[in-house]
Amino acid sequence: MQYTSYERVKAALEHREPDRVPFDLGGSVLTGMNRHCYTNLRKYLGMPGKEVEIYDVMQQLARIDDDMIERLKIDVRCVDPSPPSKKGLAKDIERDGDYYKMTDEWGIGWKMPVEKGHYFDMMERPLADAETIEDIEKFPWPDPVDPARFATLKERADKYVYEEKKAYILGRQYAGIWETALWMCGFEKFFCDMVLNEKFAHALMDKITELKMQYWEKALETVGENVLIVSEADDLATQNSLLCSVDLYKKIVHPYHKKLFEFIKKKAKNKVYIFYHTCGAVIPMIPYLIEEGVDILNPVQVNAKDMDTKVLKREFGKDITFWGGGVDTQRVLPFGTPEEVREEVKRRIEDLAPGGGFVFAAIHNVQSDVPPENFMAMWETLQEYGIYK
Repeated sequence: MQYTSYERVKAALEHREPDRVPFDLGGSVLTGMNRHCYTNLRKYLGMPGKEVEIYDVMQQLARIDDDMIERLKIDVRCVDPSPPSKKGLAKDIERDGDYYKMTDEWGIGWKMPVEKGHYFDMMERPLADAETIEDIEKFPWPDPVDPARFATLKERADKYVYEEKKAYILGRQYAGIWETALWMCGFEKFFCDMVLNEKFAHALMDKITELKMQYWEKALETVGENVLIVSEADDLATQNSLLCSVDLYKKIVHPYHKKLFEFIKKKAKNKVYIFYHTCGAVIPMIPYLIEEGVDILNPVQVNAKDMDTKVLKREFGKDITFWGGGVDTQRVLPFGTPEEVREEVKRRIEDLAPGGGFVFAAIHNVQSDVPPENFMAMWETLQEYGIYK
């Protein structure tokens, strides 16, 4: 049976084996490609040179063009909200000496080197001195339901599903609940708040959750019944450990995830799958994510502690879909040989693909230092070994 891209992804999410493992590149700001790498890949493939459209400024991600989507048989499209009509705290990119700098609508400041800059780094945190609930209440929060965010959502969603027969990921308007709190306060401060100023920590998490619920209600209402996947994210772990204890996670983060994910599923007009991104050694948190309503774990960071693809598939493969983890992007994809890439991809397909529940993508975004030869070795191996018998 020949599947459409939409049918292929849906089968994988239902833990059924389609004709082949679905492939995602550029379906979200977590499965994309840096603009430098994308330019090199187009040149390597002999595709027409063109100005790269950036769809995520902070990460400098390239919009994957239609000709590349067709060339690589990509199954997933990206439907992210548009910029709001009111700038609020946002400031446009400007040059400041050796750096470009900008401020986003949440008041967070970012900068990137002018020479050989690959992405923006966070530099300014608007709630760095906040201590009280009053500080939270008086902050000029972005408007999550600014109509401009939703102006073209349905048009794009309908086109991808009904004309192109592809699945899409409906994107969030910003980072995750906990991640946003950490970014706005600074990591050290908010980690301390979680222990020493718990009332403030809960108030901030509750406020961010409220803003997200407003956004998701409007976004889901706008796109209607064709949405299959919605994207949320928080990084819960480092390379070797969790960012906080399980007990502290259960007290400060878990309730808000559960509240938001239940809200999203209630407001959706059809069954939707929660795509949840967290890097790192996250295996102790997976049972809690499943309890919260997470359906898709992105990525499987195979080079982090205990993130063994065979073990993960055996322990959690019936309850969750693994999206990403098809190849190690820290060492193998940028620095390995094409043969090492092929062996890595074969291993991950063997571990994660049986029985469905696997969508192939690199671990996080493909960075600027990945040689096009290695990327195509990854893709060609997927075409050869990602076929279900």
